[in-house]
Amino acid sequence: MTTKTETVKNSPIIESREQLIASFARGEKPRDRWRIGTEHEKFVYRTRDHAAPTWDEAGGIRDLLIELQQYGWQAVEEGGNLIALTGADGSVSLEPAGQFELSGAPLENLHQTCAETGRHLEQVKAAGEKLGIGFLGLGMWPDKRRDELPIMPKGRYAIMLRHMPRVGSMGLDMMLRTCTIQVNLDYASEADMAKKFRVGLALQPMATALFANSPFTEGKPNGFLSYRSHIWSDTDPARTGMLPFVFEDGFGYERYADYMLDVPMYFVYRDGRYIDAAGLSFRDFLRGELSVLPGEKPTLDDWNDHLSTAFPEVRLKTFLEMRGADGGPWNKICALPAFWVGLLYDDDALNAAWDLVKDWSIEDRQTLRDAVPRLALDAPLPGGGRLGDIAGQVLDIAHAGLAARARGNFAGDNETGFLDPLREVVRSGKVPAQVLLDRYNGDWASDLSRVYDEASF
Repeated sequence: MTTKTETVKNSPIIESREQLIASFARGEKPRDRWRIGTEHEKFVYRTRDHAAPTWDEAGGIRDLLIELQQYGWQAVEEGGNLIALTGADGSVSLEPAGQFELSGAPLENLHQTCAETGRHLEQVKAAGEKLGIGFLGLGMWPDKRRDELPIMPKGRYAIMLRHMPRVGSMGLDMMLRTCTIQVNLDYASEADMAKKFRVGLALQPMATALFANSPFTEGKPNGFLSYRSHIWSDTDPARTGMLPFVFEDGFGYERYADYMLDVPMYFVYRDGRYIDAAGLSFRDFLRGELSVLPGEKPTLDDWNDHLSTAFPEVRLKTFLEMRGADGGPWNKICALPAFWVGLLYDDDALNAAWDLVKDWSIEDRQTLRDAVPRLALDAPLPGGGRLGDIAGQVLDIAHAGLAARARGNFAGDNETGFLDPLREVVRSGKVPAQVLLDRYNGDWASDLSRVYDEASF
C-alpha cells in the first residue's frame, strides 16, 4: 500500500469533475515510454521460532530497515518512526503486519525487472542473516492467527484496521495475513487503457490460478489453493471486485472517476498526519462539505490518495495495476510481469487475448473468479471445460507478445524465458499450492513447520 511521506505543496485544488477525469489522461504515454513496475511482498519471521517480529524489538522490522540503508536506501519517517526506504530501485515499505514490500522502479524490460528483484532479495537476505530473520514467499501466513501478528506504526493502517470490520468479515486478514505480487503497466490512450483493463480483468483469474500459493491457515490446509484471493471476496464490496462496468460500451476515464467518487473515503493526509474520514464521501469533499475538514476542498493530491484506497482486481491510477497473484518465490516474481507484459504490451497479443475472452458474460467472469480460489486451473471455464484447458494458449499469446518486443539481455536472450515457471505449472498440472499440499500430506507428515524450509527466499 502507498507510503505517504508529505503533503504535496501547491497541489491544485479540484474545482471541477473534469479535473478528476483529466488525472487519468496524464498517464498516457507513447509506446517507447511504456515501463514495467513490479511490486512484491514477503513475510518476515524470526528464524529461531518463526514468530513475526514487531517493529521496535531488537532485530525487528525497524532494525531491518536500518540495516538496509548500507545499500544506499534513504530513510522515510512518519511521526518520527522509520517506516519506509527510497532509492534507485524504487521504495521499500511495510504492509500492516510488517510484510516487507519492494515497489520497484519503472523499468524498460523484464531483464531489468528481474535483476532489480534479485538485488533486493540479496540485500534483505544478507540483512536478515545478521538479525536472525528470514523471509517467506507465500500468499498467506500459513500458521499465524491475527492476534499473533504485530501492527506497524503507520497512521493509514490504524484507520483501516478500525474500519475493516464494519464492512466485511475478512478485511483484517487481507491487511495482516496476505502477500501479493503485482505489476504496474502503462497505456497510450483512453481506448488502449480500456482494452487492457478489460483483458486484465477477464484473465485475472488465470493469474490467480497460476500463482495460487496460499493453501494453509493457522497450521492446517484451508480447503483453498489461493485463500488470499478468497479473502478479497468479503473484504469491502464497495472497493473490490471485477468491476462489470469496465465492459460496458463507452467505458473510459469518466466512468472510472464516477466509480471512485462512489468509493467511500478512508482518510485525508494533512501536515504529516492522517485524518480519519472512513466511510465519508469524496463527493461531499468536492463540495467543501466533508465533516472532518469543513469548508475545505480537495486537492489533486487528495484525489491521488483516494485512488489508492480502492482494491479491485485491476486498478487504474495513471497506470494499470494487475492485482490477482499470490506472493511466491523469486522466479514467480519475475514471471508475473512477464505474463502481463506479454499479453498487454504487443498489439497482436492484446487482440488475441481479447478474442479469447470477449464473449464471456458478466456472469461468466464472476463465476470464474469465484471458483478459482478453491479450484485454480480446475475452475470451470465459460462454455465448458476447465481453466487449465486454455492456460497453454494464454501463455503462447504472452510468449508471442514478448518475442515481438525483442528485448534482449547481454547474452542475446529475449524476455520469453521468464514465462518458463508458468509453463512448468501448466505442464505438471499443479499450481504452487498443490505442490505444497502434496509435500504436507507426504514427506512432511503434516508438519507445517517444514514450509519455512520450502518457501523461504
